[in-house]
Amino acid sequence: MAARTKKRGAVGYMISSVAELYKVHPQTLRLYERHGLIKPSRSEGNTRLYTESDIERLEVVLNLARDMGVNLAGIEIILNMREKMNRMQDQMEQFLHLLQQELARGITPGQSSPPKGAIVPVKSPQIVGKPKSRKS
Repeated sequence: MAARTKKRGAVGYMISSVAELYKVHPQTLRLYERHGLIKPSRSEGNTRLYTESDIERLEVVLNLARDMGVNLAGIEIILNMREKMNRMQDQMEQFLHLLQQELARGITPGQSSPPKGAIVPVKSPQIVGKPKSRKS
């Protein structure tokens, strides 16, 4: 059964529906919540409601627990690492986007002098050859 959550009117599924769908006891879902592995939202009446993202996370938890035999502490570590990796990926994408913008505005490969009005003076690039090896 779907219900509306406190947050932005998103639809959520009650614990009994999720437990039945994934063939787990509702106490197992409550245990996962106590350990911080899943964080369902709450309705006005304080009923746990699982959104699509909560269900996706639950699928990861169940895969790690059931199929891979990872204990709760290990699942927590894996989930935290995944979140950190996702944040790092987002930061790298933002950095690359910013770098592309700056390169588009700045010195192009055929340009020999830095843009006028640069805050930091930039020297013209110099091509340095490989040093000649000495023969003994």
